[in-house]
Amino acid sequence: MSAAWVASGKLNAGGKSLEYACFGPPPREAATLVLLHEGLGCVALWRDFPQALAQATGLGVFVYSRAGYGQSDPAELPRPLNYMTLEATDVLGAVLDSVGIQQAVLVGHSDGATIAAIYAGSVPDYRVRGIVLMAPHFFTEDIGLAEIAKAKIAYEQGDLRASLAKYHNDPDNAFYGWNNAWLSPEFKEWNVADVIDHLRIPTLAIQGKGDQYGTLAQIEELETRAYSPVEAVVLDACRHIPFLGQPEAVETAIADFCSRLFELENAGSAP
Repeated sequence: MSAAWVASGKLNAGGKSLEYACFGPPPREAATLVLLHEGLGCVALWRDFPQALAQATGLGVFVYSRAGYGQSDPAELPRPLNYMTLEATDVLGAVLDSVGIQQAVLVGHSDGATIAAIYAGSVPDYRVRGIVLMAPHFFTEDIGLAEIAKAKIAYEQGDLRASLAKYHNDPDNAFYGWNNAWLSPEFKEWNVADVIDHLRIPTLAIQGKGDQYGTLAQIEELETRAYSPVEAVVLDACRHIPFLGQPEAVETAIADFCSRLFELENAGSAP
């Protein structure tokens, strides 16, 4: 039985209590954009992007904090190096079930984009009609690992911990669950690009030219390997967080993508 579509609350998935918030029409009235946050994100760190998306698209927007983040239960540490795959295959489906999602577009950022791609390429869920991947990573790059190493210094010697403590119940759980996994020597060989081969739904990829955590090689991998349609939007004067760096461009791109996606579906021409 699905939870009521209320402004915010807690749901249970993957054995954890997870915070969530929702905006716009409920699933019985419109498709839902499901937002999946980055490696240090949470509900609050989407800022006003969910509300803006609901207004721009006319669709429902659902956002939640994964275990270890925001006001959700802590995660068990150390995280396994395949934590993004486990989040996709073991947790995300239960989250969609709990809210009664009927038609969805997964909108992921960074780690969340990777989780969205893994879910779409690994889990047969016909509720998911398309995916939006902002700054996805399918494999490690030296540029990203160097930035993650800098983040550890900023957390332990600078003010990053104090900043994260404003948004996460347990900032150490949030930070080290992400940072220690990425800086593990074994993680240099991490690669989930094979999920791209199994995508069968339209994809919108959004990347900032100045992304300090990954290069356009991630987008090129997606465009080269995907069987289904891929649209890429590369933004000038934008780093790793497109929805903050270029909010109007991102909102417009997602609204246009969703409009065309559901127009084709309603006409009986969806892929």
